[in-house]
Amino acid sequence: MGSKMKSLMKEKNYKKVVTGILALSLISSIGIPQVGANENLGYVDPTVNTNPGHSGTNVETYRVLANSKTGQPEIEATKKGVLTIDGKQFRDLNGNKSLDQYEDWRISVNYRVADLVSKMTLAEKAGLMLINTHTPIANPIDGKYVKSDDPLIVGKNMRYVIFRQTPTVDVIAKYTNQLQELGEASRLGIPVVVTSNPRNHASTDYTNIAASEGQHSFWPGPLGFAAAGDTKAAKEFSEIASKEWRAAGIRKVYGYTADIATDPLWARIEDTFGENPKVASDMIYNVIKGFQGDELGPDSVAITVKHFPGGGARDNGLDPHFVEGKFNPYPTEGSLLKYHIPPFEAAIKANVSSIMPYYAYPTNDSANQGLPWYKKTQQFEEVGFALNDAILDGFLRGGLGFKGYVNSDTGAVGDNAWGAEGLTPEQKFAKAINAGTDIISGSSEPQFIINAVKEGLLTEEAVNESVTLLLTEMMNLGLFEDPYVDVKNALDVVANPKVQELAFEAHLKSLVLLRNDKNILPLKDAKLKEVKLYVEMFPGGTDGASTKGLIETIKKHDSSITITNKLEEATHAYIYVKPVQSNWDNNPRITVGPETGITNVDRIVTIQKTVPTITAVNMTNPWVLDKIEPNAAALIGTFGTKAEAIIDVIRGEYNPTGKLPFALPASMAAVDNEVGDVPSFAKEEDPSYSYKNKSGDVYKYGFGLSYNQGKAKGKSPK
Repeated sequence: MGSKMKSLMKEKNYKKVVTGILALSLISSIGIPQVGANENLGYVDPTVNTNPGHSGTNVETYRVLANSKTGQPEIEATKKGVLTIDGKQFRDLNGNKSLDQYEDWRISVNYRVADLVSKMTLAEKAGLMLINTHTPIANPIDGKYVKSDDPLIVGKNMRYVIFRQTPTVDVIAKYTNQLQELGEASRLGIPVVVTSNPRNHASTDYTNIAASEGQHSFWPGPLGFAAAGDTKAAKEFSEIASKEWRAAGIRKVYGYTADIATDPLWARIEDTFGENPKVASDMIYNVIKGFQGDELGPDSVAITVKHFPGGGARDNGLDPHFVEGKFNPYPTEGSLLKYHIPPFEAAIKANVSSIMPYYAYPTNDSANQGLPWYKKTQQFEEVGFALNDAILDGFLRGGLGFKGYVNSDTGAVGDNAWGAEGLTPEQKFAKAINAGTDIISGSSEPQFIINAVKEGLLTEEAVNESVTLLLTEMMNLGLFEDPYVDVKNALDVVANPKVQELAFEAHLKSLVLLRNDKNILPLKDAKLKEVKLYVEMFPGGTDGASTKGLIETIKKHDSSITITNKLEEATHAYIYVKPVQSNWDNNPRITVGPETGITNVDRIVTIQKTVPTITAVNMTNPWVLDKIEPNAAALIGTFGTKAEAIIDVIRGEYNPTGKLPFALPASMAAVDNEVGDVPSFAKEEDPSYSYKNKSGDVYKYGFGLSYNQGKAKGKSPK
């Protein structure tokens, strides 16, 4: 948080927690996260292989094909079988050989859900209201990724699970089918909803993939879509990704992120659509429409937009996964409604299925945000958003008109229930549910809900309201008729070459050309004849493996480029710099150096001073580039972009059109002076915040060059 915010907080006697700089052991491009006991927050140790192997078996099912003339939907079942009534067929989910209302697809969803709720025990309802990470058995000997007595599905009656691994989609399909088999075998046959963080992009801390056979299609990150400014492409991507997810049996996304990137230090900016609320709103709206469609149905993947009411308002980038960042500060009057809420309004307009509040609480040291005050002398109840009645029931539902369900963040009603640390688990659960949270993430203990009801902290009617919302989503998704997927079809769906072409086009559109001294780019054929290109990746990986991989990619993609491994022989250089910070380090930093994995900045500068150097920088954050920008001949911003797309821009096969989705700070002093709850283009921000290069170009929001336009003037949003 900048000095302006610090002075505002100081005037209000705000007690600020300052964290020391952690020592990082950077053995690769990503340091080992310093998370301690935070696994219940969604952290998955990248050094531990939990991916299931290919030895799993598929579930044998009986399938009834859809018939549009009779209205018969496709149904698929295993052991409990299928009922035939009046020439139509239904799944006998509770195995009683008669048709119950909740099994009858001819009846409205409201009646079906009400019937099912009436049949459920409190233990079954409590289990349905929990969601936690579920890890398949790796390389199972008996072909089962899931035990018959699975502790979550069977032992705790849970039906929502989070899947975090990245095997090929055929393995995922077998795994999700085995989960559904367990659900069908239960007393009432309630299906399972498999959830995942976004899995079509590179990611530092969450579900990270790359372009690979049998995987979901690989697209630029959300920042790349924002840089391209192409909402049509965002919707097209989402429609494609939705088909891939459905084919693998994953029916809910923990995403996308509607947070506005107002604090450049925050490590989760990589997951956002940048700092412009209008762009983020348009992107979120189209992503929801792409994944869900106009209405939630059997062809949909449900979206859980996060993190209400906006996680980007931070103090020095500190995240509320950790106690140091447990509050949301709003030093600017009206910033919450003006900058952070619009993307959630767009999500609600798009009929988003669920919304996830963040861990933090709103601090009363904030300026007036224009909401009804909690008390005459207190603007906010200083309790985490997932337990905050005024924020959820009052503002989200009452003020914004949200009709879906609320999904807590992982652990936000547990150890990270900030402002409620002194409550018992039963009291925390009751407070969250009474405030409007419907499903609690990071817990596998339904007994807390059962106890809360027995102790009078929570009514079963309140439990029924949440269970009704969750079952309505399940039924609308068609899971009560056909929860199973075809393994071969999953592979076929992700192998579509047309999709790869569309994804590559999106990669191209995402690239931002920031500098091009003496028109060094593009390296067209005539110019290329005289070029000997030196290539190096930063960080280079063990024994230069990353650099070798980049060189091989270039050679394979464009064999006309002459590459030399000797800098003294080179006429030009291409270096790809990939700084990184992990949110799990709890150590916000955006300088380029050892602290972000770039241990040899001097080497970068040496290369740049030796030959004209094309420098590409992967921007998961708005990095401070004051050490590696001044001597670059050309500078390209990338956002989880395929290396081949960067080469095409360098070669002039594509004329860059991308614009910065956030401003790049001039220095760490500029970062210290910025206001953490407003975008860089807001009137409250320091006008000298953005970096200016030696040509006078300012790397402010919306800046970007192209080969035929010269200087592209960024327009500050209204």
